Amino acid sequence: MRAFVFPGQGSQKVGMGAELAEASAIAREVFQEVDEALGQNLFRIMTQGPEEELTLTENAQPAIMANAIAVLRVLEKEGGITLADKADFVAGHSLGEYTALCAAGAFSLADTARLLKLRGQSMQAAVPVGLGAMAALLGADIEKATALAEAAAEGQVCTVANDNDPTQVVISGHKEAIERAIALVKDHGIKRGVLLPVSAPFHCPLMQPAADAMAEALAKTPPGSLHVPLFANVTASVVTDPAEVQRLLVEQVTGRVRWRESAIAMREAGVETFVELGGKVLGPMIKRSAGEVEVISAVTMAEIEELAKGL
Repeated sequence: MRAFVFPGQGSQKVGMGAELAEASAIAREVFQEVDEALGQNLFRIMTQGPEEELTLTENAQPAIMANAIAVLRVLEKEGGITLADKADFVAGHSLGEYTALCAAGAFSLADTARLLKLRGQSMQAAVPVGLGAMAALLGADIEKATALAEAAAEGQVCTVANDNDPTQVVISGHKEAIERAIALVKDHGIKRGVLLPVSAPFHCPLMQPAADAMAEALAKTPPGSLHVPLFANVTASVVTDPAEVQRLLVEQVTGRVRWRESAIAMREAGVETFVELGGKVLGPMIKRSAGEVEVISAVTMAEIEELAKGL
């Protein structure tokens, strides 16, 4: 069995999509459609920067999605395959869940771009700059990270945001609480805590205003039926019902990304091959979580051609 997975924030870099757009008219169409849907030249920011503009959450989220969907469309149209025939499941890390749903046919490309633009804007606006923070805990499992977050909270928000793999957990919340957590890592048997260069504290209760904004947006643009079942971030389990997908996407804004559990659950469901499109960050996490599985990633034209041969 095979799962197609899609990367989340942090996988953006200036120059993304340029080589693919040069090599394929299909990729160029994807980038153009996203630009038109957003009414901005996002592709120029993706390919030319400046980096600080691309890193803005409202640009990074649709950019990462556009890049991954361009890879998928090239694979489908030039490789002569369809995702529904080749994938048993889809999943995505945080914003990547929207990419996965677009890939599975639940959202159109234009709607996905608009939803992610809004998601980025509302997440950014939810907490004034400087009040929130996130930190990666290296050498931490979920138990150690949870105990550390509880110890550091002291009445503020400090919670596990991303359970990425058995060695890396991300915490999120009030800046002071996150700084306290970093200072306490050694006491909790954690190798180190690294403050992340993010503009807001994602996947924690401070994001409630953004969750409300997404609830409103998804009520107007609800997901349709899925051609391929999704493993959802907040439950690490399969979902196929569009109404449940809609509810979980709202929950996901403040909820934990259970990526480690998702990788294990997909493996237990029989997945032996994971295909990451548009990035190379999820594969290593999946291997550390799910053990003996095959991980393939495709970003470039050469990698897409190679993948198409093997599917």
